[in-house]
Order: sequence, then C-alpha cells, then structure tokens
Amino acid sequence: MYNRGDFHLHTNASDGKLSPKELIHEASLNGLDIIAITDHDTTLNVEEGIREGINNNIRVIPGIELSTVHNNESIHILGYFKDDEYKNLDFQNFLKDIEDSRVFRGRKIVENLDLFFKIKLDYQKVLDQAKGVIARPHIAKAIIDAGYKYDWNYIFDTFLSNDSPAYVHIKRIPTADGISLLKKVNALVVLAHPVLIKKTSIDEMLGFDFDGIEAVYPINTKKQKSLLKAKAKEYNKFVTAGSDFHGISTSDTGHGLVGCVSLSNEELAIFVNKLES
Repeated sequence: MYNRGDFHLHTNASDGKLSPKELIHEASLNGLDIIAITDHDTTLNVEEGIREGINNNIRVIPGIELSTVHNNESIHILGYFKDDEYKNLDFQNFLKDIEDSRVFRGRKIVENLDLFFKIKLDYQKVLDQAKGVIARPHIAKAIIDAGYKYDWNYIFDTFLSNDSPAYVHIKRIPTADGISLLKKVNALVVLAHPVLIKKTSIDEMLGFDFDGIEAVYPINTKKQKSLLKAKAKEYNKFVTAGSDFHGISTSDTGHGLVGCVSLSNEELAIFVNKLES
C-alpha cells in the first residue's frame, strides 16, 4: 500500500528544470513513495525515472501530458501507462512529429520576438540549452540570460502568452483523438487541471471518454476541489492529485512544489488499483 503520491511532474525532457535523478531526490525528500513523470508530449525521461525510483524505493508510473484542442482551447490530457506499450513505434513516431513541430515553433517564436518586440536571441543557443525540445520556459530563460530586465511572469504575460503576436501554437490534435491514441497504448486517461479550462463546461469535458479527473491541483480553491470531486463521482471517474511541478522557483506561481497536493488513502488506492487492473 502506498502512502503519498504526486501524479503530475515534469522533468527536463520537456519544460521542467530537473533531471529524473534530481526529481526523484526531491520526491524522496518530500516523503513520496509513488509518483508519475508526465512530460509534455514525450516519454524520453520515463525509463531513467523508473530506474532512479527503484533505487530510492519510489514507484514511478510512466506517464505523459498530451496537448490536444477542443472548442478552440488547449486541453491537456494526462496518460498513465499500465505497461511499456508507450514504447510502441507508431506512438513514438507520433511524438517525434510533435517534437519536430516544437523545434519549428521555437524558431518561429524567436523570430517573432525580434520582429514584434526587438528582443534578439541566439536560436541555436536556446536550442542547445533546451537539449532539443524547446518550450516557452526555455525561451523565457533565454530572454533573462540575454540581459533583458524583465521578470519571469512579465515575460510570459507580455511576450509569450497566447495573445502575444510572437506566440505560435503547438501542434495539437482533437481531444477525442488524443484520448483514443492513449487508450490504444494501454493508458489510463485523465483530464489535466480542469480549473484552467475556460471555454468548455466540466460537464461537457466529462462527456469525453476520460477515466479520471485531476481534481486536486495547487491553484484549486476548496470549493473547486469539492466540485470536481463531486463531478468525478457523478460521472463515475476516479480522481488524481498533481502538483504540475516544473522546477523550484519563487517566480513560478502557476505550478506547485513536489508533493504539495495529495489524495486521501482511499482515493490513492482506487487509482493504483485502476493502474494494476
């Protein structure tokens, strides 16, 4: 029986700051015995995470956070793999296509920052720092490292937000297709941070074939958490808890620290049983 878990964690395979080894160390310090690595659109660090977890008596669930779109809005899906089907060649080729699109997107955002805001960055340096997978945090860091006197939140709000002229959408598939894709590789599929979804009601979202819902999330109010748990019960979904950890940073107000949210013993047991059934 597991005691405490965090099921939404990022590493430096996508837009997190820590390696799998560093992340496992952080989980151990915070008393976790089960976690999931859920990088954006990649499983690159899953194997290393599993090995590090074994060495530290922490179970690491192989996972992913898949980018999809519904109602012209970004919908993130958490996939928790029951076995190693995530290594399926077709699935990995799909993820490689997304990675390639991110590289193109990163170059275009860097070009647009110069065009619209006169912010000049060395794209190759950004790419090297990101180790080939560019996300907005890598670009934000590059802006700061280049000497521009903006803080992290200002950069995201002004230069890298969805409304910025420099912004470029990532490659996304319809939410229904993302759910189907993950289920084909034997994953449990969970709606990530529903509190961030603005254009679509929770009832409409739970009409999709989700297995669960991330009802416990750092920025949720008590009222929101209670509502989401009630909706999960109404629609016969299990619940998960995730910090959405990206890195230890006082300027990152949108995500939590490792283990800052958790499930009850009963909720945790239900989730683990679903993984093992």
